[in-house]
Amino acid sequence: MLDRYDAMELEGKWQKIWADTDAFRAVDGDGKPKYYLLEMFPYPSGRIHMGHVRNYSIGDVVARFKRLQGYNVLHPMGWDAFGMPAENAAIQHGIHPAKWTYENIDNMRSQLKRMGLSYDWKREFATCDPDYYRWEQLIFLRMLEKGLAYKKKSAVNWCPDCRTVLANEQVEDGCCWRCGSEVAPKELEQWFFKITEYAEELLEDTFHLPGWPEPVLIMQRNWIGRSVGCEIDFPVADSDRKIRVFTTRQDTVYGATFMSLAPEHPMARELTTEDRRRAVESFIGRVARQDRLRRTSEDQEKEGVFTGSFCINPLTGDRMPVYLANFVLMEYGTGAVMAVPTHDQRDFEFARKYDLPMRIVIQPDGAPRTTESMEEAWTGPGMMVNSGGFDGVSNEEAKEQIADFLQEKGLGSKAINFRLRDWGVSRQRYWGTPIPVVYCDSCGMVPVPEKDLPVVLPTNVELTGEGGSPLARSDDFLQTKCPRCGAPVRRESDTFDTFVESSWYFARYASPHEDARPLDPEAVAYWMPVDQYIGGIEHAVMHLLYARFFTKVLNDLGMVNVREPFANLLTQGMVCMETRQCPEHGWLFPEDIENGRCSVCGRDVKVGRIEKMSKSKKNVVDPDHLIERYGADTARLFSLFAAPPEKDLEWNEQGVEGCFRFLNRVWRAVYDNLDIVQRGKSPELEGPARDLRRQVHRTIRKVTGDIDGRFHFNTAIASIMELVNAIYSFQEKDRYPGALREALEMVVLLLAPFVPHISEELWSIMGRSGTIAEAGWPTWDEAALTEEENLIVVQVNGKVRGKISVPADAAEDLVRETAMADPNVARFMEGKTLRKAILVPGRLLNLVVSG
Repeated sequence: MLDRYDAMELEGKWQKIWADTDAFRAVDGDGKPKYYLLEMFPYPSGRIHMGHVRNYSIGDVVARFKRLQGYNVLHPMGWDAFGMPAENAAIQHGIHPAKWTYENIDNMRSQLKRMGLSYDWKREFATCDPDYYRWEQLIFLRMLEKGLAYKKKSAVNWCPDCRTVLANEQVEDGCCWRCGSEVAPKELEQWFFKITEYAEELLEDTFHLPGWPEPVLIMQRNWIGRSVGCEIDFPVADSDRKIRVFTTRQDTVYGATFMSLAPEHPMARELTTEDRRRAVESFIGRVARQDRLRRTSEDQEKEGVFTGSFCINPLTGDRMPVYLANFVLMEYGTGAVMAVPTHDQRDFEFARKYDLPMRIVIQPDGAPRTTESMEEAWTGPGMMVNSGGFDGVSNEEAKEQIADFLQEKGLGSKAINFRLRDWGVSRQRYWGTPIPVVYCDSCGMVPVPEKDLPVVLPTNVELTGEGGSPLARSDDFLQTKCPRCGAPVRRESDTFDTFVESSWYFARYASPHEDARPLDPEAVAYWMPVDQYIGGIEHAVMHLLYARFFTKVLNDLGMVNVREPFANLLTQGMVCMETRQCPEHGWLFPEDIENGRCSVCGRDVKVGRIEKMSKSKKNVVDPDHLIERYGADTARLFSLFAAPPEKDLEWNEQGVEGCFRFLNRVWRAVYDNLDIVQRGKSPELEGPARDLRRQVHRTIRKVTGDIDGRFHFNTAIASIMELVNAIYSFQEKDRYPGALREALEMVVLLLAPFVPHISEELWSIMGRSGTIAEAGWPTWDEAALTEEENLIVVQVNGKVRGKISVPADAAEDLVRETAMADPNVARFMEGKTLRKAILVPGRLLNLVVSG
């Protein structure tokens, strides 16, 4: 038995015991209520960081708490293993992505085990394993059969020097992040998933997810972007072509004076006249290099170019010049906007810049406006003017009337539009899941038969970073035979977006070793949905939305029994730390600083603002160094105590030291009182013992409420610290050993979800049989919470005016405040000033007032 707190020794001991006994293995349907707890699985980048420590510690508290409450807990871990970093490492360091990835997985698994996290490692998998992605390929084939996967031409970012497609995040200021060459738009055949088929349901179900944070739901609703309005056709002058627009402001059609097209619109070049060709092509090329989100921001300068063509306003008959405009995106609506400069601010600025006509069609109450006097667009309500038979009608009423009129005349139709666009899943990269189709000159596109899955990603390829994916140059991979006619064919060389792997992994954890189908229906029916999901809010409109979409698809395919994957969602904050900079050597790691000076040159270090921990700014702390110095329990305790989970956590070395000292106090409280604890039986119920027991059960109630669904871990830990203080202040240890024993046992048991290693060790030292994980979560005794009360007679200037009940140990301030709040007493003090309060403890309070 250790006589001092040695974190390294006891943590290694208990981690081995947990591993040897398979302590956290989840068994399907063992008779207990199930609880599926999952943190977003990590990319195997090589080392865990403090963000991982915090995220996984939060989840581990809940998992351990639920086990103690008697739940059958599934708490798995795996690896989101495909992606660009592995390719970049291969190119930069000459190491194959598979080798780099699996070495990183081994390293990070070891680090996570050192944290004492209660994972069921028997369910571990990596998404780059063919045993995983074969089923992803099968799901794709099922989606293809249902029309939910398709291929079409789409604009991509193309680096001409690297001869490869770049993701948006790989384009920096219009240039390739790798070689610095100017990026150009290029049309390529791309695979898409038809997420828009589920847009209405995805939106509606955001109103039925009470366990999700409202900011995430709002972000998803805005991303899906449901709008009710009209689709209207504007005939192209001197042509049989039409430009279709979607608008929610059909009340302003009479005010449309020009047309704005996205530079990416398929009609942009078709409508360009020869005399305008050069200017239009220059504009298209320039806008293609601009950030798409930046183009739509309010402070971005509105720019455009005239195509030379005109279209016809279907209600006024006026000719409208057709412009390309940088603020119009192809992803929104139809990529064409009827421009109404008097009632839309962007159109107003554009019209002023290019001297385009304006027509007011809505007049606000009060003084009528003129186009000459307008300094900005009027976007509020008003009465219709210059709008034919709709003049004099309020614009809100006119919306419905004009929609009916357009539909009746065949000029347009009522429509619902979604901002959401189908999900492009093609990637011209190597390290990803191969898309299981082939291309035959006779049969066209042919799906790979199910019996031939998986289409395995070859390892005998060379990655240079140039010329696109090496799969497109690998004859061994590309050349095969047509499943239908037997002729030589070419495989698809694109791979899936890595978000595809993470869109269904949570369901695979229910049956990770199933080898006959993607999912075991019985296991999925038992475990799904995930009861608690934990991850960053930055995934609100990518991973979380895609996972919801995939779950609905899997449900329609008969593979899962739910239509929403996550019952509850917690989005944790970031880990932040102040930056430190040397005038000569730039950003410094904390270990590069000695007494406020750079350890290399000795110059004073400038302390900067608090920012998210980042390797680039070197304001990071290596969890391994933290664990080696203080132990995993201290690292866990600090990450849980320093801030509520949903808030950013500010790294503080003094806070870490404080958590380490607290664990030493707990150790000494148990170790120094072992002889008394071993004598103690049932807790005594009188005097100081009763008071200590009351605090014990208050703490049980407080900690239970703070953990269960609220995740107020910081306040839960604070209440345990208060109980430890009360134990140190308890002066009657020898007289009341039972009360002390209960208090110490409850401290250790309540700490178990937060700091499991020291809790297990102390539980064992106190002579308790079995592990603490088997002990069961404590319940509070309502009788122990009851406080003795005294009935106090209250006088005002010597006359009895009421009676109050207060705790027997209530201080004078509490007695006085309780008395003055009593309605019977308060009415005799109204408008008067309290001069003195005379208390006879336990019996009487006389309030002396004047005025």
